[in-house]
Amino acid sequence: MRIPFMLLGLSVLGYTLAQSLPGYADLGFLALVTGAAALLLVAQAFWRRRGQRAQPYILLDGSNVMHWGNGQPSLVPVRDVVSQLKKQGYRPGVVFDANAGYKLEGRYFNHRVLARRLGLSPDLVLVVNKGEPADPFILQAAQDYDARIVSNDRFRDWSEHFPQVTQPGYLVRGRVHQGAVQLDLT
Repeated sequence: MRIPFMLLGLSVLGYTLAQSLPGYADLGFLALVTGAAALLLVAQAFWRRRGQRAQPYILLDGSNVMHWGNGQPSLVPVRDVVSQLKKQGYRPGVVFDANAGYKLEGRYFNHRVLARRLGLSPDLVLVVNKGEPADPFILQAAQDYDARIVSNDRFRDWSEHFPQVTQPGYLVRGRVHQGAVQLDLT
């Protein structure tokens, strides 16, 4: 978002110089064209961000969802859930335990690797630090973003600190049945 504003500023500066210095009419024309393009980029970025805010967040307990297929860890169910949630107008984020990569392929995966494999922006994926449970991160992020949680975990150990887990519909349960993801979003 900074670059379109910088282009707009440079365009205004260029146009001002062209008006005050004789013989720089070409610079004025170029400044007008780049200024118009910069305004279009600013408007496009504004509308895109506005649309993203309208999408409700929903968080996936990635380490739970990756076992939904046949009980073996796989990113396929996570990717399918993310895809389905996007189609339904949600903005999904995923939180994984630190050992997710080891369970998947025997080595550590950071949030960038998992985000790339899920087709998500890295700022929508979190891998918690080794030795820390993912549950409080999931619950706190859901609380902060007013989001629901996709998981078959009931988070009973955390219900005292996060009583919303007992509210109907807050936790979205799901499964993979005959190769298709089914979510209880109601």
